[in-house]
Amino acid sequence: MNNELSTKFIFREIHPDEADQAVSIEQTCFPPNEACSDLHMRERIKKASAEFLVAVDVKTGKLAGFLNGLPTKETVFRDEFFTDANLYDPDGDHVMLLGLDVLPQYRRQGLATELVRLYAERESHRGRSTLLLTCLKEKVEMYLKMGFQDLGLANSSWGGEEWHEMRLSWGRKNRPRRPI
Repeated sequence: MNNELSTKFIFREIHPDEADQAVSIEQTCFPPNEACSDLHMRERIKKASAEFLVAVDVKTGKLAGFLNGLPTKETVFRDEFFTDANLYDPDGDHVMLLGLDVLPQYRRQGLATELVRLYAERESHRGRSTLLLTCLKEKVEMYLKMGFQDLGLANSSWGGEEWHEMRLSWGRKNRPRRPI
């Protein structure tokens, strides 16, 4: 872990009582046509809180950002993952990442990169092999630097935008699934 970030933030799963913060952060980080709705965010937290990795500012005790996704056996991202938490399959080998959210005052400190790194490490320990996401063209370079591969234009029209599908793979581990 990045030592400087480990003194500023606590990284852990989201708590149910942090849903209001998560909704607010999502609405701050994404324009209305792209943001997860209040209802869908709360449903995702309720069904799949273990799939959230939050960064808590140690000084304020508040969320500075988070990364969340849904495990699945599917291998191609589709827009329904954003709106249907019932697609959550805890035995899935792949995780569809649904939001990397970092509040503006915490950006450009390496927090997004650390969230992705820790999330990938955690999911690897859980026996998963792939993270998939969609991003706008202007974010492709950022994800390439994090180790993702650009698969080209995604089959997504979320928010009326054109998206790139990105993949980070490390291969399936030959060990039993276990929580981290």
